[in-house]
Amino acid sequence: MSYVRCLRGLASGIEYPADRPMNLDPADGRPVVMELDLERLRAQRPDAGWYRPQRRDMWRFGALLALDVDDPDDARHLVLQGEGGTPLLPCDDHPVARAGGFALTVKDEGQHWPGHGGNPTFSFKDRGMAMVAAMARRLGLRRLAVPTQGNAGDSLVHYALAGGLEVAVVMPDDTPMPILGQVAARALQHPERVQIHLVRGTIREAGAFLRERLLPQGWFSVATFQEPGWRIEGKKTLGLELAEPAAPGQPWRLPDVIVYPTGGGTGVLGMWKAFAELQALGLVDGRRPRMVCVQSEVTPPLVRAFDSGAEDTVAQAPAGPTLATGLNVPAGVGHFRVLQIIRESGGAAVAVAEADTAAELARIWRERRWWISPEGAACLAALPQLLDRGLVRRGERVVAVNTGSLEKYLPDLRHLLAP
Repeated sequence: MSYVRCLRGLASGIEYPADRPMNLDPADGRPVVMELDLERLRAQRPDAGWYRPQRRDMWRFGALLALDVDDPDDARHLVLQGEGGTPLLPCDDHPVARAGGFALTVKDEGQHWPGHGGNPTFSFKDRGMAMVAAMARRLGLRRLAVPTQGNAGDSLVHYALAGGLEVAVVMPDDTPMPILGQVAARALQHPERVQIHLVRGTIREAGAFLRERLLPQGWFSVATFQEPGWRIEGKKTLGLELAEPAAPGQPWRLPDVIVYPTGGGTGVLGMWKAFAELQALGLVDGRRPRMVCVQSEVTPPLVRAFDSGAEDTVAQAPAGPTLATGLNVPAGVGHFRVLQIIRESGGAAVAVAEADTAAELARIWRERRWWISPEGAACLAALPQLLDRGLVRRGERVVAVNTGSLEKYLPDLRHLLAP
């Protein structure tokens, strides 16, 4: 943690010790983030001396992360599993990209591609949970608990077992069977290290179970935004990868638009933090991508809040059934900041019909054999309305993020793969 200066309340601005294993800000019940001493980093590691492009994982950003792979005191706590370093796949021939005249790429977090890194559980959650496991080991925490729609639990179990930690996972009983089965199998194989608890409802009910049943037993919550900025630091690497030079000697450069499937929103905060830090280090200027947060029309709290001008989300109605289970988040403690970022960037929150997500997922499989998740398919399904609303424009560089693998949603979606 050589360049971590403190923890800071996201809304209150209050500073706390960097090594304090806290949850939400005691001043206002909102998230905290990790603050780096960027002036010292820039002085001591000029010309991006912290950057290690020869590495294929997310740790190539070295001292710009909360833990530095080049620092022996930090490195011994890392649980290296190859996470991050995922490719940008060209998609310029997508019909909407052709019609709109913009360059489209897909950041694929759900498959392993030759010559790149790869997330071990085939989900972008591995970026955050790699940092969670490492920070827990660094601070001497051994028992971690998480409420999850699925992928975060699968990921945390993977890193906990690899890192010698104990983990309790609370998830809805309708979690996709491959994910639920993977976590349950680990619980059977390692009953002394892994617990699984199923609840009826969504991540909201899972969170309530964790608070009422597990925290009194001494488990440390690493729920979305409720650990001290660790998952934000891990997800930050997604933004750093979108900005890094395409080849040695080329400049750092941000895309014009990022289309991102948004449940809790940790990745939005992480990417935005990455861009601000790169600017502070003199690597990019003050221009930012338009951030477009995509949700399912059956559970669109950010869309409702954005369209109404509200400053935060509220769970106005029960979450509905959706193919994209990772988007089934009725409200979130960090949504106030997600909405601020959307508005600061000139972006939007948009809802996609379930039928459109299904059709896009099927088309991508049929035409490209890409194993994208329904959350990733929702981002591509949102493109027509983004073009109609002027949120993507001719000549721009647009990145859609696929956050996981379709394999983790089978057999429920197998019918979409039929010829």
